[in-house]
Amino acid sequence: MTPGDYPLLEGIDSPEALRALSAGELPALARELRDFLLHSVARSGGHLAAGLGVVELTIALHYVYQTPEDRLVWDVGHQCYPHKILTGRRERIGTVRKTDGLAGFPKRDESPYDTFGVGHSSTSLSAAIGMALAARARGDGRRVCAVIGDGGMTAGQAFEALNHAGDARPDMLVILNDNEMSISENVGALSRTFARLLAGGLYGNLRRESKRVLEHMPPAMREFARRAEAHAKGMVVPGTFFEELGFQYFGPVDGHDLSALLPVLRRLRTTPGPLLLHVVTRKGKGYALAEEDPIAYHGVKAFDPAEGLTGGSGGGRPSYTQVFGEWLCDIAERDSRVWGITPAMREGSGLVEFARRFPGRYLDVGIAEQHSVTLAAGLACEGERPVLAIYSTFLQRGYDQLIHDIALQELPVLLALDRAGLVGADGPTHNGSFDLSYLRCIPNLVVMAPADENECRQMLYTGYRHDGPAAVRYPRGTGPGVTVSPEMQALPIGRAEPRRNGHRVALLAFGSMLAPALAAAERLDATVINMRFVKPVDEDAVLKAAATHELLVTVEENVIAGGAGSAVAEALDAAGETAVCRHIGLPDRFTDHGDPATLLSRLGLDADGIAAQVGEWLGSEKAAATDTGRGRG
Repeated sequence: MTPGDYPLLEGIDSPEALRALSAGELPALARELRDFLLHSVARSGGHLAAGLGVVELTIALHYVYQTPEDRLVWDVGHQCYPHKILTGRRERIGTVRKTDGLAGFPKRDESPYDTFGVGHSSTSLSAAIGMALAARARGDGRRVCAVIGDGGMTAGQAFEALNHAGDARPDMLVILNDNEMSISENVGALSRTFARLLAGGLYGNLRRESKRVLEHMPPAMREFARRAEAHAKGMVVPGTFFEELGFQYFGPVDGHDLSALLPVLRRLRTTPGPLLLHVVTRKGKGYALAEEDPIAYHGVKAFDPAEGLTGGSGGGRPSYTQVFGEWLCDIAERDSRVWGITPAMREGSGLVEFARRFPGRYLDVGIAEQHSVTLAAGLACEGERPVLAIYSTFLQRGYDQLIHDIALQELPVLLALDRAGLVGADGPTHNGSFDLSYLRCIPNLVVMAPADENECRQMLYTGYRHDGPAAVRYPRGTGPGVTVSPEMQALPIGRAEPRRNGHRVALLAFGSMLAPALAAAERLDATVINMRFVKPVDEDAVLKAAATHELLVTVEENVIAGGAGSAVAEALDAAGETAVCRHIGLPDRFTDHGDPATLLSRLGLDADGIAAQVGEWLGSEKAAATDTGRGRG
């Protein structure tokens, strides 16, 4: 891309400049924007297919709505790159998801055009309702529009918002972006109905024929027929469903036809709400390879657009996700009671092969994390052995169900928590920073953190064998490269593993922090213990380390507040042990997006950072001992 390649787009530094164009120039702008997006993401990596699918819709919304005064709320935000390009961030779009670069999702402190920070699905309607009610209370005339996909519309929070909007009657527009996709294919009855009926011509044909017939009927019969038509329409289109909730329903409209979008949006912007406009788009639009395989092109690394995505993951080492997927297939082959459950993350959670080999025991519940947790509980009640594959941050949405429906009833459900710790490019909405804290306070739950690939496999087997709820939390990407044994052996629950004998300092490492702790220990001549279990923590190992070392240091890729280090401190306190104990972990703030290795280094969670912090503490403890005449021998 060189200056002059995009003559219209290069003149757009704000939606105000966009609105200065004539409507006739917008199709050419859409072509430029789509090409710019494709080549920019191909160079930098990032989310691609979703953005390609909403190019015309994004242009139309900023052209009609007076953003940022009017509020535009994107659901999830995978599709926000065209929005960022048109709102003054074109020159920085190549930094998206990189350290100190643009966020991969809308972010309020990045731009006034990002009216609501997102990253997780199905929050847009609730936020937009709040904004619309605030505008009504102030009487400022501000308009509000939320864009949500057909996948996001299937989630429980979206239905809660729809139900409330029908009662509160805010002046707002909901755009249902129907592309028959979320990340994986959409599932569920509502999704199938959208795809089968609304995207086709049946509804339009029905309305045209109904109007033709009604024109020639007497008034009384016309009213009767109108009501009959409404009921008939309800049999073929969910528009009636939305109308029963209090929304005026419009559409479907071709989301790639600006001549159709613009007049509809102009009319609806000033129409009292709540309104719902059904827009049909194609994910990956304009790039044939992404249209054919939108799942593969959802999130991409750098590639050549002329060749498309090539090659595999590289490196030869399996990711933790792959280790989980292979283990689940292996254990399902042995035990017909094993089920695999995912809330709409088949590819991300490593369940593709399981879904192919065991379709009768594979359950994709859609974007419904709460339901997925209680569904697993129901299966466990009947003697089955459900395994819920879910991201650390997504489980946060099912927290009450985890406590009330699984832990309280001591049901044997295995939670496979992917994306634990820092995930990198997706940033704070997807960082698994809190799971050790929010899990270890739940009674009856065993919590494990593997230090390598093979330990992950053995811990999954341990959780499967445990007659109660268990969680195995593992990071995104590959591990240190330990060979994965095909054999499976349950670990003794609550037993740590000494990995290095040293002096003065004992590093108590949890999960992914074992490797940098071992590297730091070589410089410090420190003891290293692979703690393995966060709950129950190995109290014997903790107390033995306290009796033989001057300083205990816990290391975890989780927030320090309430995390694994807190479990160690509580064990010391319960035993009346006054050993000096320090904690290394994620700070009490949200960690931004960026390269994981760079972020860990900045936070002092690499070998250099651990060694430096321990060195400082050793110096301060030595000085304190000199001052007081006391010290641990």
